[in-house]
Amino acid sequence: MKNNAVIEIDGRRLYYTFIAGAKKILENQIELNKINVFPVNDGDTGTNLASTIRAVIDSIHPNKSYKVTADLIAEATLVNARGNSGIIFAQFMYGLSNETGNHGTITINQFAESIKNSVRYVYEAVANPVEGTMLTVIKDWADYIYDNRKITPDFNQLLIKSKAVLEKSLFETKAKLAVLAKNNVVDAGAKGFVLFIEGIIEFIITSDLRHLLKSKTEIVLFSGIDDHVSEEITHRFCTEAILKNINIDSHSLNEVLKSFGDSLVVAGSDKTKRIHIHTDSPADLFYHLKDYGTITFQKADDMVRQSEAVYNRKWKIALVTDSTCDLSTELIDQYQINMLPININFGDNHYLDKVTIHPEHFYKLLDSSNEFPKTAQVNEKAFINLYSHLASHYDSIIAVHLTDKFSGTFHSSQKAAQAISKEFNKPISVINSKNLSGALGLITLRIAQAIDQGQSHDRIVEMTEKWVADSRIYVSVKTLKYMVKGGRVSHFKGLIAKLLNVNPIVSMDENGKSLVFGKTYSQKSNMEKVMEHIKDISKEKSIWNYIILHANNHEGAQWYTDKMKLLTGKEPTSVVNISPVIGANAGIGAASVAFMFE
Repeated sequence: MKNNAVIEIDGRRLYYTFIAGAKKILENQIELNKINVFPVNDGDTGTNLASTIRAVIDSIHPNKSYKVTADLIAEATLVNARGNSGIIFAQFMYGLSNETGNHGTITINQFAESIKNSVRYVYEAVANPVEGTMLTVIKDWADYIYDNRKITPDFNQLLIKSKAVLEKSLFETKAKLAVLAKNNVVDAGAKGFVLFIEGIIEFIITSDLRHLLKSKTEIVLFSGIDDHVSEEITHRFCTEAILKNINIDSHSLNEVLKSFGDSLVVAGSDKTKRIHIHTDSPADLFYHLKDYGTITFQKADDMVRQSEAVYNRKWKIALVTDSTCDLSTELIDQYQINMLPININFGDNHYLDKVTIHPEHFYKLLDSSNEFPKTAQVNEKAFINLYSHLASHYDSIIAVHLTDKFSGTFHSSQKAAQAISKEFNKPISVINSKNLSGALGLITLRIAQAIDQGQSHDRIVEMTEKWVADSRIYVSVKTLKYMVKGGRVSHFKGLIAKLLNVNPIVSMDENGKSLVFGKTYSQKSNMEKVMEHIKDISKEKSIWNYIILHANNHEGAQWYTDKMKLLTGKEPTSVVNISPVIGANAGIGAASVAFMFE
């Protein structure tokens, strides 16, 4: 360690110390996930903190000015914060930025003042502050820095000496929260903050900038503490949003939010707020929020599924798909399938397929709105967050997605899988179903059952190739109006089809591209044509299972169900109101059958 006292720091030093602390969190995220029991024992604190700080590593470059760098870090963490701990940490960085004057460099005294003042931001963000959490550890550390700012006039020595206070405060979290004592663990969020400062201290001691920038983040495997007491989850979804152009005061907004759930944290400024709440009704929540500003981001993590991964995982292989996979909720829950929602936008309003907007509501909007919905793929960051969490608890992951010809979701998943597989040294396989909707549902179900039967990861991936080839879907479209609105069919062709009363049958080819299988002059006729075709191609093959799908067309779904029962002697695996992402183009009234050969 160099002996030269550091009495001022600039933006570059702030940046590199932040990176050192961030890497320490990334390395220990598995431990943080495993000791996470408060406020909900869903095992994702490490993943959430890692997601919050990754944005700085990935997108921020050091600026010579301390103030500029502090502002950049605050913005990146606030926009990308996840979970209680992530948002509290981001709010602390926002407070640090806001309480820093426009200085290119700052002194120990200025730093201590800004740290001390930042504590207020953190406590104000949490609706019901609880001691024995990250809040307490931040406060104790900030008090130490402030109280010793004149006694130890060297940044390096001041931070190194603060470690003892952090360790004591962290240890005492057990005595302050009964749930921590019950599980014999410290608070995961508090531990994350301590790790952050420890990473900074290690960097100060080594003073090895080259190693910091070039070293690969090595995830530390953590085998201890797997026997926590599983607590009841009172609200299923960990829900977050970024609200801009806010037209309601902070107190009134908090009162509205409290009526929807608990664990409320509201971070940010008067103009832009990052909202976190646990709720059972994210769709109702976002319906209300749209009246108070512009919702530019939504997230709703299923805490039941997260908790199962920690305490009640049935298998060692995790299964992932996207919301275009049309299976019943009962089957998704039975097989603990992790589903990431496709993004849907109606004008300025942003929704998450099947989570913050349900099919029934979607089709009402589709028929009444002047805006035609636009869809956007699940981005790489969402997959990184999910895979990081799953890799903390499972031996491997298999993901299967809608055809890559319709969405970039498959490629986002693939890129994230490569990164997290390398980071955690665990296999993650991403499969292109070359299909969607019910056909994707059947492929997903077949994989789930293979996992349940104890098949190996590699064997399942190998068998999936055949299941993809053996899957079919036929969609009987009632009108081309929605395909015209969505731009998949030209206005001219749509007009001709309407004049001739033509109803197409849409299917998928072997490469995952849509094709018009046939067309008739009524939906009833093309449904009959679909059944004749299925009878013909299944003469020498047995149908393993089938799913009936519809877009608010219960009568058509029942007709298909009756015909398929006669043909196969089996009840349908599921009867599903088709995913809004698919229904946007198939249109209201569409009816469909998907099946897989043995």
